[in-house]
Amino acid sequence: MKVLGIETSCDETAAAIVDSDHNILANKVLTQLEEHKPYGGVVPEIAARSHMNHLDRLIRSALEEANLDFDQLDGIAATAGPGLIGGVFVGVMTAKAIAAARKLPFLAVNHLEGHALTARLTEKNAAGFPYLLLLVSGGHCQLLAVEDVGRYTRLGGTIDDAVGEAFDKTAKMMGLPYPGGPMIEQIAKSGDPKRFDLPRPMKGRPGCDFSFSGLKTAIRKQILECASKGKSTEVDIANLSAQDKADLAASFQLAVGDVLVDRCKKAMDIFQDTYGQPGPLVVAGGVAANLTLRARLTELTDTYNTSLLAPPVKLCTDNGVMIAWAGLERLRLGLTDSLDFAPRPRWPLDQLTGVEAVKT
Repeated sequence: MKVLGIETSCDETAAAIVDSDHNILANKVLTQLEEHKPYGGVVPEIAARSHMNHLDRLIRSALEEANLDFDQLDGIAATAGPGLIGGVFVGVMTAKAIAAARKLPFLAVNHLEGHALTARLTEKNAAGFPYLLLLVSGGHCQLLAVEDVGRYTRLGGTIDDAVGEAFDKTAKMMGLPYPGGPMIEQIAKSGDPKRFDLPRPMKGRPGCDFSFSGLKTAIRKQILECASKGKSTEVDIANLSAQDKADLAASFQLAVGDVLVDRCKKAMDIFQDTYGQPGPLVVAGGVAANLTLRARLTELTDTYNTSLLAPPVKLCTDNGVMIAWAGLERLRLGLTDSLDFAPRPRWPLDQLTGVEAVKT
């Protein structure tokens, strides 16, 4: 079984093909980084226009790489939400057109489910149901119990900002280029993580919710103090030394790691009480590419005698592979969608139709 996956929910245009033997037959990703860099973030209209200009070519390139034609595919999957709705429309309409023209099943994939199921492609039998998922990206920060395809129980989420957003905004306040997350990780390597005393929001509290707005505020306060050198309220980021930035990045990353470990520990205890096991813990989303945070979470899972599963770094950020695989998982269960499916800017995972629809 072979499925083409299309991803256009944000600022990557992507097309990929996977098969039911866990092979990635093609993986094409075109980043729009340079187009959005002057604005310090993603501009939805620019993103949608870029998807329109490049998606057809990427799909053809993926087919050529896999040495396949449309008629050799078993289904067409596309991110149908959540995401920037203009870009989502581009991918969904393209997928519907191919499905209609070639009489192939259409699969409307939830972008978050794509992240949630990627470890089942890359780790094969290691990520059997159920497992605990930490989904961390620029727009999402959630802990979920993954019981089956389409069956997710939300244990906690952010009450304000996502952790990836906190990384990017912290980097922007420090005058670092977009995207900020990878820059924070890079310069933190030469920083002193104990120099700045930053808060650990929600740490130690009951439940599994997150909060990062207070941490961003604390970072801003430290930047003001460092940049003004105590002489005035006028702030010139140029006054921040390279060591100031490195120490701020390291202190911020340590605080984030402490929060993630604390919240995941709470979730693992709840998961164990519910399912009789603490994990495995799967981490997915763009922030999962941060190797320092992965190491912290690995230390946690080791104490529970379970494992941390994470996709390869290149499959943590948005890509077509995860959409193709989620589509394939749904296709195997007969969970296809009609061509009148409406794209959704918001689409919580716990509102999905899943495997229970096949069993009833």
